[in-house]
Amino acid sequence: MESSINTGIISFVGADQGTWKVMSMQAITGQTMQAALSVDVVQGAPSEHANWVLKAFISNLRYTSKSEKTHLNLHSKSLGDPKYNYAALIPIKKSDEWWALAQDERRAIFEEDSHHISVGAQYLSVVSRQLYHCKDLGEPFDFLTWFEFSSEHVGHFDALCDALRNTLEWKYVTREVDIRLEKQQ
Repeated sequence: MESSINTGIISFVGADQGTWKVMSMQAITGQTMQAALSVDVVQGAPSEHANWVLKAFISNLRYTSKSEKTHLNLHSKSLGDPKYNYAALIPIKKSDEWWALAQDERRAIFEEDSHHISVGAQYLSVVSRQLYHCKDLGEPFDFLTWFEFSSEHVGHFDALCDALRNTLEWKYVTREVDIRLEKQQ
């Protein structure tokens, strides 16, 4: 799914009430985050009390070739499918060593070595996703990854996460929190 580039800020709000109930929150690498009972995704700044707020924006695809982009656009499912009752918010921070690499060096690790796009493409029929950028906003993470899927595809989502976490690219991840969510009725 290709989202249009949007310069608006999206806030992921961890609070006591919200659209998505927190089922689990686990630090994969680095420190965890303050607990929250639910997560909401809102345009702009939240107006309610929050345990935490992560701000980000949708940007251009930075490591994707034209053929990869075409494939993703053709095969991705949109977010918000009513049958997708589960979601995952996975904030990620990469090391200074990663950011010191040139763009082509990061691309080589991202796809030629780690096969990030091709691994993810294997799950496009059952997992919708959106990448949000936040490094340039001075947030505590570089990226926020948002996934939606149905409860029957939790195993597929876990396999996707395991495949990506066992790549060279993930050696550069210094902080990752896996927040699993269920849509409130």
